[in-house]
Amino acid sequence: MPMKVTVLGSSSALPTSERFPSAHVLNAHERLFLIDCGEGTQMQLRRNRIRFGKINHIFLSHLHGDHVFGLYGLLSTFSLMGRAARLHLYAPENYNSMLRSHLADFDIHLNYEIDFIPLAGKKPLKILDDKYLTVTSFPLQHRVTAFGFLFAEKPHDRNIIKESIFRYEIPSVRIPAIKKGEDFITKDGVLIKNEDITVAGPAPLSYAYCSDTKYFKRLSSFVKGVDLLYHEATFDMSLQDLAKTTGHSTSLDAAKVAASAGVGSLMIGHFSARYKDISPLVEEARQIFPLTFPALDGHTYEVGSHVNP
Repeated sequence: MPMKVTVLGSSSALPTSERFPSAHVLNAHERLFLIDCGEGTQMQLRRNRIRFGKINHIFLSHLHGDHVFGLYGLLSTFSLMGRAARLHLYAPENYNSMLRSHLADFDIHLNYEIDFIPLAGKKPLKILDDKYLTVTSFPLQHRVTAFGFLFAEKPHDRNIIKESIFRYEIPSVRIPAIKKGEDFITKDGVLIKNEDITVAGPAPLSYAYCSDTKYFKRLSSFVKGVDLLYHEATFDMSLQDLAKTTGHSTSLDAAKVAASAGVGSLMIGHFSARYKDISPLVEEARQIFPLTFPALDGHTYEVGSHVNP
Protein backbone atom coordinates (compact mmCIF):
# COMPACT_ATOMS: atom_id res chain seq x y z
CA MET A 1 0.00 0.00 0.00
CA PRO A 2 1.63 3.31 -1.05
CA MET A 3 2.44 6.03 1.47
CA LYS A 4 2.00 9.55 0.09
CA VAL A 5 2.65 13.09 1.29
CA THR A 6 0.67 16.09 0.08
CA VAL A 7 2.28 19.47 0.70
CA LEU A 8 -0.27 22.10 1.71
CA GLY A 9 2.24 24.78 2.64
CA SER A 10 5.95 25.25 1.91
CA SER A 11 6.58 28.82 3.03
CA SER A 12 8.22 30.04 6.22
CA ALA A 13 6.63 32.66 8.49
CA LEU A 14 5.58 35.01 5.68
CA PRO A 15 3.18 33.49 3.11
CA THR A 16 3.52 34.38 -0.56
CA SER A 17 1.07 34.38 -3.43
CA GLU A 18 2.23 30.85 -4.31
CA ARG A 19 3.25 29.38 -0.96
CA PHE A 20 1.21 28.87 2.23
CA PRO A 21 2.72 28.36 5.71
CA SER A 22 3.71 24.88 6.86
CA ALA A 23 1.32 21.94 6.60
CA HIS A 24 1.65 18.40 5.24
CA VAL A 25 -0.84 15.55 4.99
CA LEU A 26 0.52 12.02 5.13
CA ASN A 27 -1.67 9.28 3.67
CA ALA A 28 -0.72 5.92 5.18
CA HIS A 29 -3.05 2.97 4.57
CA GLU A 30 -5.78 5.43 3.57
CA ARG A 31 -5.61 7.15 6.96
CA LEU A 32 -4.68 10.82 6.98
CA PHE A 33 -2.23 12.47 9.37
CA LEU A 34 -2.01 16.28 9.38
CA ILE A 35 1.46 17.57 10.28
CA ASP A 36 1.54 21.24 11.30
CA CYS A 37 -1.35 23.54 10.55
CA GLY A 38 -0.31 26.96 9.31
CA GLU A 39 -2.74 29.67 8.26
CA GLY A 40 -4.89 28.64 5.30
CA THR A 41 -4.58 24.90 5.88
CA GLN A 42 -8.28 24.18 5.64
CA MET A 43 -8.50 26.09 2.35
CA GLN A 44 -5.64 23.99 1.03
CA LEU A 45 -7.37 20.82 2.21
CA ARG A 46 -10.39 21.79 0.12
CA ARG A 47 -8.33 22.74 -2.91
CA ASN A 48 -6.60 19.37 -2.81
CA ARG A 49 -9.88 17.50 -2.21
CA ILE A 50 -8.71 15.99 1.04
CA ARG A 51 -11.55 14.71 3.19
CA PHE A 52 -11.74 16.49 6.52
CA GLY A 53 -13.43 13.54 8.19
CA LYS A 54 -10.48 11.23 7.55
CA ILE A 55 -8.13 13.36 9.64
CA ASN A 56 -8.05 11.90 13.14
CA HIS A 57 -4.47 12.75 14.12
CA ILE A 58 -2.84 16.21 14.06
CA PHE A 59 0.82 16.80 14.92
CA LEU A 60 2.21 20.24 15.81
CA SER A 61 5.98 20.54 15.68
CA HIS A 62 6.19 23.72 17.74
CA LEU A 63 4.23 26.76 18.82
CA HIS A 64 5.10 29.40 16.25
CA GLY A 65 2.20 30.93 14.38
CA ASP A 66 3.17 29.75 10.92
CA HIS A 67 2.73 26.18 12.19
CA VAL A 68 -0.33 26.65 14.41
CA PHE A 69 -2.56 29.56 13.36
CA GLY A 70 -4.61 27.42 10.97
CA LEU A 71 -5.62 24.97 13.68
CA TYR A 72 -8.25 27.12 15.43
CA GLY A 73 -10.35 27.60 12.32
CA LEU A 74 -9.95 23.95 11.37
CA LEU A 75 -11.16 22.73 14.76
CA SER A 76 -14.17 25.01 14.51
CA THR A 77 -14.91 23.80 10.98
CA PHE A 78 -14.76 20.18 12.13
CA SER A 79 -17.44 20.99 14.69
CA LEU A 80 -19.64 22.93 12.24
CA MET A 81 -19.47 19.92 9.90
CA GLY A 82 -20.90 17.74 12.66
CA ARG A 83 -17.78 15.85 13.60
CA ALA A 84 -18.30 13.38 16.44
CA ALA A 85 -15.12 11.29 16.27
CA ARG A 86 -12.39 11.93 18.81
CA LEU A 87 -9.42 13.94 17.51
CA HIS A 88 -5.89 13.09 18.64
CA LEU A 89 -3.69 16.16 18.95
CA TYR A 90 0.08 15.85 19.51
CA ALA A 91 1.81 19.08 20.53
CA PRO A 92 4.34 20.54 22.98
CA GLU A 93 3.05 19.99 26.50
CA ASN A 94 2.36 23.67 27.25
CA TYR A 95 -0.09 23.97 24.33
CA ASN A 96 -3.04 22.26 25.98
CA SER A 97 -3.80 25.18 28.29
CA MET A 98 -3.38 27.66 25.40
CA LEU A 99 -5.84 25.73 23.27
CA ARG A 100 -8.45 25.41 26.02
CA SER A 101 -8.13 29.14 26.74
CA HIS A 102 -8.64 30.01 23.06
CA LEU A 103 -11.73 27.86 22.80
CA ALA A 104 -13.18 29.46 25.91
CA ASP A 105 -12.24 33.03 24.91
CA PHE A 106 -14.02 32.69 21.56
CA ASP A 107 -16.99 30.74 22.92
CA ILE A 108 -16.18 27.69 20.79
CA HIS A 109 -17.98 24.53 21.91
CA LEU A 110 -16.78 21.49 20.00
CA ASN A 111 -19.03 18.53 19.25
CA TYR A 112 -16.13 16.13 19.71
CA GLU A 113 -13.44 15.34 22.22
CA ILE A 114 -9.78 16.27 21.80
CA ASP A 115 -7.32 13.72 23.10
CA PHE A 116 -4.21 15.80 23.84
CA ILE A 117 -0.88 13.94 23.74
CA PRO A 118 1.92 16.12 25.16
CA LEU A 119 5.35 16.20 23.54
CA ALA A 120 8.33 16.60 25.84
CA GLY A 121 11.82 15.34 26.53
CA LYS A 122 15.21 15.31 24.86
CA LYS A 123 15.09 11.79 23.44
CA PRO A 124 13.02 10.09 20.72
CA LEU A 125 9.68 8.93 22.10
CA LYS A 126 7.08 6.64 20.53
CA ILE A 127 3.80 8.56 20.63
CA LEU A 128 1.60 6.36 18.43
CA ASP A 129 1.60 2.60 17.89
CA ASP A 130 -1.22 0.94 16.00
CA LYS A 131 -1.85 -1.92 13.61
CA TYR A 132 -0.08 -0.34 10.66
CA LEU A 133 2.59 2.07 11.86
CA THR A 134 4.41 3.79 14.67
CA VAL A 135 5.06 7.50 15.11
CA THR A 136 8.07 8.69 17.05
CA SER A 137 8.73 12.27 18.11
CA PHE A 138 12.28 13.55 18.44
CA PRO A 139 13.72 16.86 19.68
CA LEU A 140 14.82 19.63 17.34
CA GLN A 141 16.85 22.74 18.15
CA HIS A 142 14.88 25.90 17.49
CA ARG A 143 14.22 29.14 19.38
CA VAL A 144 11.34 27.41 21.18
CA THR A 145 10.76 23.78 22.11
CA ALA A 146 10.29 21.89 18.84
CA PHE A 147 9.90 18.31 17.66
CA GLY A 148 10.20 16.29 14.48
CA PHE A 149 8.17 13.20 13.65
CA LEU A 150 9.09 9.83 12.19
CA PHE A 151 6.28 7.77 10.65
CA ALA A 152 7.32 4.14 10.13
CA GLU A 153 5.26 1.32 8.70
CA LYS A 154 5.31 -1.96 10.55
CA PRO A 155 6.69 -4.95 8.62
CA HIS A 156 4.28 -6.29 6.04
CA ASP A 157 3.02 -9.85 6.09
CA ARG A 158 4.75 -12.31 3.81
CA ASN A 159 2.97 -13.26 0.57
CA ILE A 160 1.97 -16.88 0.21
CA ILE A 161 2.85 -18.61 -3.06
CA LYS A 162 -0.49 -19.60 -4.59
CA GLU A 163 0.78 -22.86 -6.05
CA SER A 164 1.82 -24.03 -2.59
CA ILE A 165 -1.77 -23.77 -1.33
CA PHE A 166 -2.85 -26.50 -3.75
CA ARG A 167 0.36 -28.49 -3.59
CA TYR A 168 0.28 -28.89 0.19
CA GLU A 169 -3.49 -28.59 0.62
CA ILE A 170 -3.21 -25.64 2.97
CA PRO A 171 -6.53 -24.80 4.64
CA SER A 172 -7.64 -21.18 4.34
CA VAL A 173 -7.73 -20.83 8.13
CA ARG A 174 -3.96 -21.46 8.26
CA ILE A 175 -3.02 -18.83 5.69
CA PRO A 176 -3.03 -15.79 8.04
CA ALA A 177 -0.56 -17.50 10.42
CA ILE A 178 1.66 -18.56 7.53
CA LYS A 179 1.74 -14.97 6.27
CA LYS A 180 2.95 -14.00 9.73
CA GLY A 181 5.90 -16.38 9.35
CA GLU A 182 4.72 -19.70 10.73
CA ASP A 183 5.73 -23.01 9.15
CA PHE A 184 3.10 -25.48 7.95
CA ILE A 185 2.66 -29.15 8.82
CA THR A 186 0.82 -31.23 6.24
CA LYS A 187 -1.83 -33.80 7.15
CA ASP A 188 0.91 -36.43 6.74
CA GLY A 189 3.05 -34.69 9.36
CA VAL A 190 5.61 -33.22 6.98
CA LEU A 191 7.06 -29.87 8.06
CA ILE A 192 7.07 -27.26 5.29
CA LYS A 193 9.34 -24.32 6.08
CA ASN A 194 7.77 -20.91 5.74
CA GLU A 195 10.40 -19.66 3.29
CA ASP A 196 9.44 -22.48 0.92
CA ILE A 197 5.81 -21.41 0.62
CA THR A 198 6.02 -17.62 0.97
CA VAL A 199 7.95 -14.66 -0.35
CA ALA A 200 8.78 -11.48 1.50
CA GLY A 201 6.22 -8.70 1.41
CA PRO A 202 7.09 -5.16 0.37
CA ALA A 203 9.63 -3.36 2.51
CA PRO A 204 8.04 -1.09 5.14
CA LEU A 205 8.14 2.61 4.30
CA SER A 206 9.13 5.55 6.47
CA TYR A 207 8.74 9.33 6.37
CA ALA A 208 10.42 11.87 8.66
CA TYR A 209 9.35 15.48 9.13
CA CYS A 210 12.02 17.88 10.41
CA SER A 211 10.43 21.24 11.01
CA ASP A 212 12.19 24.41 12.16
CA THR A 213 15.63 23.58 13.49
CA LYS A 214 19.22 24.66 13.32
CA TYR A 215 21.76 22.08 12.19
CA PHE A 216 23.07 19.65 14.80
CA LYS A 217 24.90 16.38 14.17
CA ARG A 218 22.69 14.22 16.35
CA LEU A 219 19.65 14.90 14.17
CA SER A 220 20.80 12.46 11.48
CA SER A 221 20.64 9.60 14.02
CA PHE A 222 16.93 10.29 14.59
CA VAL A 223 16.06 9.88 10.89
CA LYS A 224 18.52 7.15 9.96
CA GLY A 225 17.64 5.38 6.73
CA VAL A 226 14.15 6.80 6.21
CA ASP A 227 12.74 6.55 2.71
CA LEU A 228 11.75 10.22 2.53
CA LEU A 229 13.07 13.02 4.72
CA TYR A 230 11.42 16.42 4.79
CA HIS A 231 13.81 19.00 6.20
CA GLU A 232 13.38 22.74 6.45
CA ALA A 233 15.73 24.84 4.30
CA THR A 234 14.73 28.41 5.03
CA PHE A 235 17.90 30.01 3.64
CA ASP A 236 20.72 29.43 1.18
CA MET A 237 24.28 29.08 2.41
CA SER A 238 25.05 32.79 1.94
CA LEU A 239 22.70 33.45 4.88
CA GLN A 240 24.11 30.79 7.21
CA ASP A 241 24.72 33.35 9.96
CA LEU A 242 21.08 34.43 9.84
CA ALA A 243 20.04 30.77 9.91
CA LYS A 244 22.01 30.18 13.11
CA THR A 245 20.66 33.36 14.72
CA THR A 246 17.04 32.46 13.98
CA GLY A 247 17.35 28.74 14.70
CA HIS A 248 16.88 27.62 11.11
CA SER A 249 18.74 25.55 8.52
CA THR A 250 20.23 26.27 5.14
CA SER A 251 19.72 24.00 2.16
CA LEU A 252 23.24 22.65 2.68
CA ASP A 253 22.42 21.89 6.33
CA ALA A 254 19.44 19.84 5.20
CA ALA A 255 21.56 18.00 2.65
CA LYS A 256 24.21 17.19 5.27
CA VAL A 257 21.58 15.61 7.50
CA ALA A 258 20.21 13.57 4.60
CA ALA A 259 23.64 12.36 3.53
CA SER A 260 24.73 11.46 7.05
CA ALA A 261 21.45 9.64 7.73
CA GLY A 262 21.55 7.70 4.45
CA VAL A 263 17.96 8.54 3.55
CA GLY A 264 16.31 7.56 0.28
CA SER A 265 15.43 11.07 -0.86
CA LEU A 266 15.22 14.59 0.56
CA MET A 267 12.41 17.11 0.27
CA ILE A 268 13.26 20.65 1.36
CA GLY A 269 10.80 23.38 2.24
CA HIS A 270 9.89 26.19 4.66
CA PHE A 271 11.40 28.61 2.16
CA SER A 272 11.91 32.24 3.11
CA ALA A 273 9.61 34.62 1.23
CA ARG A 274 12.72 36.40 -0.09
CA TYR A 275 13.08 33.57 -2.64
CA LYS A 276 10.71 33.87 -5.56
CA ASP A 277 12.79 31.24 -7.34
CA ILE A 278 13.69 28.33 -5.06
CA SER A 279 15.70 26.40 -7.64
CA PRO A 280 19.06 27.75 -6.35
CA LEU A 281 18.32 26.25 -2.91
CA VAL A 282 17.53 22.89 -4.51
CA GLU A 283 20.67 22.95 -6.64
CA GLU A 284 22.75 23.93 -3.62
CA ALA A 285 21.45 20.93 -1.65
CA ARG A 286 22.06 18.60 -4.59
CA GLN A 287 25.77 19.38 -4.41
CA ILE A 288 25.83 17.21 -1.29
CA PHE A 289 22.70 15.08 -1.71
CA PRO A 290 21.67 14.61 -5.37
CA LEU A 291 18.24 13.10 -4.61
CA THR A 292 16.84 16.42 -3.38
CA PHE A 293 13.61 18.00 -4.56
CA PRO A 294 11.50 20.97 -3.39
CA ALA A 295 8.24 20.85 -1.49
CA LEU A 296 5.67 22.47 -3.77
CA ASP A 297 2.23 23.49 -2.56
CA GLY A 298 -0.49 21.21 -3.88
CA HIS A 299 1.88 18.46 -4.99
CA THR A 300 1.70 14.86 -3.75
CA TYR A 301 4.86 12.77 -3.40
CA GLU A 302 5.09 9.01 -3.05
CA VAL A 303 7.27 7.85 -0.19
CA GLY A 304 9.88 5.35 -1.29
CA SER A 305 9.96 6.24 -4.98
CA HIS A 306 13.48 7.73 -4.62
CA VAL A 307 12.86 9.63 -7.85
CA ASN A 308 12.98 13.39 -8.20
CA PRO A 309 9.57 14.71 -9.29
